[in-house]
Amino acid sequence: MFTPLQSLLLFKLTICWSHHFAAARGTRSWGKKLVIVIVPSTVFVIILLGILRRRKLLSNEMMSFSKKRTRNTQNVEVFLRNFGSLAPKRYSYSDIKKMTNSFKEKLGQGGYGGVFKGNLPNGRLVAVKVLNASKGNGEEFINEVASISRTSHVNIVTLLGFCFDGSKRALIYDFMSNGSLEKFIYNKKSVETSPNLGWERLYQIAVGIAQGLEYLHRGCNTRILHFDIKPHNILLDEDFCPKISDFGLAKLCPRKDSIISMADARGTIGYIAPEVFSRNFGGVSHKSDVYSYGMMVLEMVGGRRNIDAGVDHTSEIYFPHWIYKQIGQGEHLQLDMVMREEDEEIAKKMVLVGLWCIQMDPTNRPSIRKVVDMLEGSLESLPIPPKPVFSSPPRQVADSFTGSSS
Repeated sequence: MFTPLQSLLLFKLTICWSHHFAAARGTRSWGKKLVIVIVPSTVFVIILLGILRRRKLLSNEMMSFSKKRTRNTQNVEVFLRNFGSLAPKRYSYSDIKKMTNSFKEKLGQGGYGGVFKGNLPNGRLVAVKVLNASKGNGEEFINEVASISRTSHVNIVTLLGFCFDGSKRALIYDFMSNGSLEKFIYNKKSVETSPNLGWERLYQIAVGIAQGLEYLHRGCNTRILHFDIKPHNILLDEDFCPKISDFGLAKLCPRKDSIISMADARGTIGYIAPEVFSRNFGGVSHKSDVYSYGMMVLEMVGGRRNIDAGVDHTSEIYFPHWIYKQIGQGEHLQLDMVMREEDEEIAKKMVLVGLWCIQMDPTNRPSIRKVVDMLEGSLESLPIPPKPVFSSPPRQVADSFTGSSS
C-alpha cells in the first residue's frame, strides 16, 4: 500500500507523461499509444516507489537493531559498574588477541562460542572463552560474570578476567590441563590406560563435584543454581581436581526461596530435571541440579551416555534402568572397567547415590548436602531407592536423544 503522498506522485507523473506524449505525436492513434506509454510508466513508478519503501523499512529495522544493541550494551555496562570492585579484571579485545596469539590454539567449541589457550602477561596459562557476538542480549555473559565472581571454592573455576569491548565478549579462566570430564567417561581407553584415573579417582571426582554444588547451593550469600551440570562442564586440573564451569545458564536466587520461577526451560537434554521442562512434575529448585548431578554420576559409572542406542541389547539402552536391575538382584556389576572388590563397593555406592538423585519427584531426591554424606558414608547405610520411573525407551526414541544438546 502507498501513502497518500506517494499515490498523488504516481498520478501526477502518469498525467505528465501522457500530455507530453500527446503534444509530441498529435492526436492520431493517441489512445492506443497512450496505453503503450502509461502502462510501462506506471509499472516503473510502482517499482521505484516499492524500492524506496523497502529501503525505508530496512533503514527502520537497522535503526531498531542498533538501538536494541546499544540498549543491551548499556545494560551490561551498568551491571559491570554496579559490580564495582567485585568485578574481575577487564581486558580489551586487542588484549585477548595478544593473549591467545590471535586465537592460535583452540581447546574446544560449544554453542556459546570457542575456547582458546592463552597466556597472561605474567606467563600464567589461561583458557579464554570467546562468546558468539549473536548470543542473546548479554544475559549469559552477565550470568557468568555475576555468578562466578561471587564464588571462591576449590571445586569452582576461577574467573580471572573478562572482555566487553563493543560486540566482543570473552571470559578468562585458569587453564585446566586435563580438560573436561567427558573425555574420560566416553573414551574407555583413557579410563583403562591412564595411571591417574580409576574407580578411586572417579569417586573423588564425584565427591568434589558434589562439594562444589553444595557450596553454590548453601555456601554463597546468594544461592546459585547452575542448571547445566554435565561432564562437559566439569574441568579437571593437573591433579584431576574437578571444577564446575560454564555458568551461562545459572540463576541467582535468595536463599530463603526453595521454589523459583522460570520463564523457560534451560539445560541439556539427558540431564534436565523433569520439573524444569514441565511444572507438572513439581517446582524448580536446587533439587533440579541434584537430578543433573545424578545423571552425570551414572554416566561416570557406566562409562557411556545414559541413553545409548548403540548397545547390543535393547534392555541396555537406558543405563539407569539396566543398572537398577543389577543392583536390585544383588549381582556383580558387569561394567567395562576391571573391578576389584573394593572398586565394586565404590561403584555400587555411586550407583545408589545416582539413582536417588534422579527420582522423578523432586521431594524424593536428597539435598546435595545429603548426597555428600551418602558418598562419604558406608555402603551398608544406603537403602536401595525406588525404581526410576522411566524404563528403557524404544530404540527410535534413544536414537533421537543420543548426542542431543541444549
